[in-house]
Amino acid sequence: MKKNSIQFITRTALIAAAYAALTYAFAWMSYEQLQFRIAEILVLFAFIEPGYGLGLILGCVLANIASPLGVIDVVVGSFATFIAIMFIVMVRKTMGYNRKSLIVASLGPVISNAVFVGLELTYLFQTPFIINAVYVAIGEFIVVTIAGTAVVNSIMKNSNLVDRLSIN
Repeated sequence: MKKNSIQFITRTALIAAAYAALTYAFAWMSYEQLQFRIAEILVLFAFIEPGYGLGLILGCVLANIASPLGVIDVVVGSFATFIAIMFIVMVRKTMGYNRKSLIVASLGPVISNAVFVGLELTYLFQTPFIINAVYVAIGEFIVVTIAGTAVVNSIMKNSNLVDRLSIN
């Protein structure tokens, strides 16, 4: 196995474990309609290094195994994360690697989770979609767009750290 393959597998496992561990550590606010999933900050690591996408999706799968909402949350939540990561990577490719594009990219998880998790909650609780979507969007916006962009922007300013986070 090449060094890059081992590094990719290791970093994928680490990011998945970090996402799941953060979700479990803050489980009291990581599930349900109004959620502040601190682990979602890590989704923006796909902006720094797109190779982290797989680990983030696997982390979401692991985190949602413990969800009180059941298997549907594993499927829907992980799909929402997949869509969010695709959006983040697309924004980085089209707008470049800068603070403005990071902010735009941070809206991907907000919208993706609001739509898909909002639909999931509507199905499970028989509550209005718009209310579910707004609750999910508020939590995602606070965690990802406000806190996440602050964290990732700080990392982006440190070129040595960005180099160390690179999988290549």
